[in-house]
Amino acid sequence: MKTIDLRSDTVTQPTPAMREAMSKAEVGDDVYEEDPTINRLQELAAEKMGKPAGLFVASGTMGNLIAVLAQCQRGDEVIVGKKNHVFVHEAGGISALGGIHSNQIINQPDGSLLLEDVAEAIRPDDLHEPFTRLVCLENTHNGCGGVYQTPAYMRQTAEFAHSRGLSVHLDGARIFNAAIAQGVPASQLAGPVDSVTFCLSKGLCAPVGSVLCGSRPFIAKARRLRKMLGGGMRQAGILAAAGIVALEKMVDRLAEDHARARKLADGLRLVPGLKLDPETPATNMVFLSLRPEVHCNTDELIEKLKERGVLIGATGERSYRLVTHYWIEDAGVEETIAAFRSVIG
Repeated sequence: MKTIDLRSDTVTQPTPAMREAMSKAEVGDDVYEEDPTINRLQELAAEKMGKPAGLFVASGTMGNLIAVLAQCQRGDEVIVGKKNHVFVHEAGGISALGGIHSNQIINQPDGSLLLEDVAEAIRPDDLHEPFTRLVCLENTHNGCGGVYQTPAYMRQTAEFAHSRGLSVHLDGARIFNAAIAQGVPASQLAGPVDSVTFCLSKGLCAPVGSVLCGSRPFIAKARRLRKMLGGGMRQAGILAAAGIVALEKMVDRLAEDHARARKLADGLRLVPGLKLDPETPATNMVFLSLRPEVHCNTDELIEKLKERGVLIGATGERSYRLVTHYWIEDAGVEETIAAFRSVIG
């Protein structure tokens, strides 16, 4: 039985084209900045983000941590949404490793931060309080349902922060999903901010890595911080080769994942006992929950679906997330809907 893995787009495996590129990659020592494949990936990534420079890092979590460390000192404060990945899912790294305080404000349903909330969170010049240095945004927003922020919002928020002397970092792990959903280049979303990190290893299917982009001085500082964190890589062009294929061949096809997510949601809405938000999916994530009449707890549903070859992730008590990606085909969508009908019915 073929497994239909909808737990996340992080479960994607490299495509045949990626494996071939990896096998033929020209490599060198990246700490010496002599790996031509990594250099090419960084240049391509920076171009896509509308930034002068990029840095290949092991993960999005590492990229976000480096970005915060590069723009804040110990004891400084970051304004971040309560549901943002950098606050919820990154093991408290900015505090544990950077000594950086976070001021968490409420995310709106669309994942955005209200400018009035940001303004209220900015600290006055008072010796009792930390300095506010940075605003962290997320696009698409995982914790709010895979929703996206518009170019207008990104520009408005960045201008607001800059006018108050603050920098802006964008966790753009799935920024290409946000761009494809809106029919705009990713640079329109990343251009207004000071730094952005995006993942190669989610919907773009590369096996490892993210890229952090920003100004040349920022990336020079980020490179030193990457080394400090143990992220200095040697002949990692083998990995970067897959990232180049991801950026050149896998971005536009994300629209297929979005279409399959809509098809999946439409089918699941017809299954009695399931509740889906009317707005889901915005991109490639389908969020659902069980209605009160369904006598099944979180783990039971996951296990019953697993027995039928479908893997899903829990987001709370009796609530779940299903993520479409390159390895989910139309047949897998139909089989998933049938599996839910079998289990819930």
